[in-house]
Order: sequence, then structure tokens, then C-alpha cells
Amino acid sequence: MPIRDLQVRLGKFIGPIRRIFQYNVSNWIREMPRSKRVVTWAAILLQGAAIYCLWSRSLAWPFQWPKDETLVFLIALLAYAAGGVLMNATLISEFARKTQLEADQIAARQIQQTLIPAEVDGLPGYKVETFYKPLREVGGDYFDVIDLAGKRTLLALADVSGKGMPAALLAANIQALVRSFADFSVDILDLARQMNRHLSRYTPIDRFATAVFVELDHETGELTYVNAGHNAPIVFGTGSSQRTLDATGMPLGLFSEAIYTADTALLPPGGALLLFTDGLTDSISGDNAEDLLRRALADASGNAMQNLKSLVDPHFNEDDVTILLVKRDANPIFVASLG
Repeated sequence: MPIRDLQVRLGKFIGPIRRIFQYNVSNWIREMPRSKRVVTWAAILLQGAAIYCLWSRSLAWPFQWPKDETLVFLIALLAYAAGGVLMNATLISEFARKTQLEADQIAARQIQQTLIPAEVDGLPGYKVETFYKPLREVGGDYFDVIDLAGKRTLLALADVSGKGMPAALLAANIQALVRSFADFSVDILDLARQMNRHLSRYTPIDRFATAVFVELDHETGELTYVNAGHNAPIVFGTGSSQRTLDATGMPLGLFSEAIYTADTALLPPGGALLLFTDGLTDSISGDNAEDLLRRALADASGNAMQNLKSLVDPHFNEDDVTILLVKRDANPIFVASLG
């Protein structure tokens, strides 16, 4: 078994045990609001004092007070019950708050699903397939396929740092920015620069996003791209020819004056273009994730997307997974006539 596989499986086994010890030796109410933490600690101390009074048979040990042990028992019992009532009230209130948060997350997921294209309109001579699987209720991955003038299409994919609701909000912001900037005269190099300036100015300094923007010419298959620190997309040609669209700039949102460049590649007839987030490669068992991706793309049976999805191992999946696969028809004459 590869070392990486062994490390991940041990981590999955040890993780729950480690969390149990953490909650036993640390402040398990630290996620509550301050007022609820105060009430909870007061309830714990009140119950602890009641137990101590029952053990010492006095409300003011080392003095024996009051003399009547029955009265001590009744007062301690009432104190213990009062602590329990406070504790239960606080926990019920916290449970209601967490339930509302879960409901909000479900609603946010429904909204996010409407923002992500469930189906991509057919491109003459091309087949576009997508797969999106967030790790939590909402995810920080974004992808889009936008029609442009002049028989061109913009392929956009981004991966926001972090997980959960903060990442989802920034991903939604990126989607709105791409849609607003991607007009009929869009230049992807200018798009990347504007996106970077906006995110650098209006997002926290610890938030950023890797992204790749690809402009596809329907007739020629030419790809013009800007890769902002993202996993390099793979262009798979006929035979065994392959090319990666390597980074041409740093992630978006780090420095407002970051420099980006555009490069070109060709999607040949019968070839495929794969865009993906690191959740895909990180979810692949073994040490040769890139090789497995290429083998999945090289499948001549036409099941490339199904092969890619089958590579995702639940034991290794700890991030959002997004796949955008574009395959060009093998007949360039047929493509040109439809375009």
C-alpha cells in the first residue's frame, strides 16, 4: 500500500479519537456566544457546588452549617436542579441556533445550485460535460460556460481558499464578477486583471482564489487562456499527445498589481480539454494521480467523464470536486459546417 494511502487511512481512523480527547480536555462550549458560555459555566459550577455540599454535609465547609443535614440536602438538591435547568435551557437554545444555521446552509446550497449551470447548451462540434460535488452543504468551487460573440465560448473555473459558507460567498461573488465582465468584447487577460484588482480590494487578506479562464474558438479549436495559479488543465490530443496549460500568473486576490499573461494552445479534432480543481487529484488513491487522469481521458469508449468520477475515492475526498470536460468532434469539416 502506498505511503500516502496509509497516512490517509490512519488519519481517518485516528481523527475521531483525537476529536473526542480534544473535547474532553478543552473548552467544549467555546463555539457558543459569550452570554451562553457564561450561563453554561455558571450552571456547571452550581452543580459542582451542590455535589460538594452533599459530600461535606455543609453549605459552608469547614464549618458545619446549617446543623440540620436534611436542610443541607434539600438546598443542595435544589441548587443541583437549578443548574440542570440552566444547562438544559442553554443547550436547547444552542440546538435551536444550530438547527437554524443548518436550515440556512440548505437554503444556501439550493441557491448555489441555481448559480452553477446544471446543463451546458450544446456547442456545434463539441461535447461539454460537467461534474460538481461540494464537500459540505455549500462549496467554494465555481465553474461556468459563457457564450461569446464570434463563435467563441468562455470556460471559467475557480477554487476559493477555505471551505464552507465563507468560500461559497466568495465563489458566488466571483461568478457575478465573471458574468458582469464577460461581455461580447471580453478579453480574458483583461478579465483576469479586473478580477484580481476587485478581489484584492474587497476581500479579506487571507482569502484568495485560483482560477483559469479559457476562450475557445469553435471553428479552429484554438484555446486562449490565463491560468491564475490553478491546477494546469490538460489538452489531450489524438494518439498520446498531451499538453498542460500551466500557470501564467498568481492566484487572484493576493496582490492588486499582479502580472498576468495569456497563452494559446490548440484543441485538435477528436481531442479533449480537462479543467478540474485540486479536489479531484487529492481524492485519487495512490501517488500517480496525474497519470490516472490521463488514462481516463485516453479511454476511446467515450466514457471519459464516468472514468474521471470513478477516480474519486471517498476515503481521500476532503475538498470540493469540480470537473469540466470539453471534447471536440473528430470530424473538423462537420464542425465547420455546423459553426
